[in-house]
Amino acid sequence: MSEKKNTVSLVLGIVSLIAWLLPLVGFPVSIVGLILGIKDKYTTGIILNVIGLAITVANSAIGAFMGANGML
Repeated sequence: MSEKKNTVSLVLGIVSLIAWLLPLVGFPVSIVGLILGIKDKYTTGIILNVIGLAITVANSAIGAFMGANGML
């Protein structure tokens, strides 16, 4: 069972590196992958999901800033 969670965490980490383009998809994918990675202490999954989550947060912040200033 632990190997499946590690694989899922790794796959979600890879998907999150693409899913950041749509924050509504990027947040849940990154968070679920991060939880699974932390649960089994799978370092590669944790790192990929943290990077995906950070990029998603940055994309959301830039989009909110641009929307608030009428740049969209």
